[in-house]
Amino acid sequence: MAGKLYARARIIQGYEIALDNGRSHCTIADQPTPTFPGLGPTPLELCVMSHAGCYATLAAITARKMRLPLKGCDVKVEAVKNEEAGTIVEEKFDVLFKLDAPKDRIQRLHEVTLKNCPVGILFEKAGVQITYKLRAQKENGEVEEL
Repeated sequence: MAGKLYARARIIQGYEIALDNGRSHCTIADQPTPTFPGLGPTPLELCVMSHAGCYATLAAITARKMRLPLKGCDVKVEAVKNEEAGTIVEEKFDVLFKLDAPKDRIQRLHEVTLKNCPVGILFEKAGVQITYKLRAQKENGEVEEL
């Protein structure tokens, strides 16, 4: 998608921030305190969530283009924030494809997804070390490591 993206952030109170994209979509970002967990994820957590969501979205789009019968994709990400760097330096992805297909086709699905994931590209350009654990769950429920 070419073009411009928009965001607006407004302080509601304290650290509670209302975010919107100018297209009628909004969410709350917040910072937890020792006495209050916050009303929403932190901005940095939103970045990690965005990366997981981008990967899952691109996997679905890519699977359709590859004519793969993807029934689902569960993406879990563990990010490491380095206090010295002040930001995320490492991410570990655990991806479960619900897909009955040959290993080489699933591996290709992953490769094309990575190549086209704009959030992932941002993280890579920022120098974040990213690893991927890939698994596929077959129709019979069997889970296979890739």
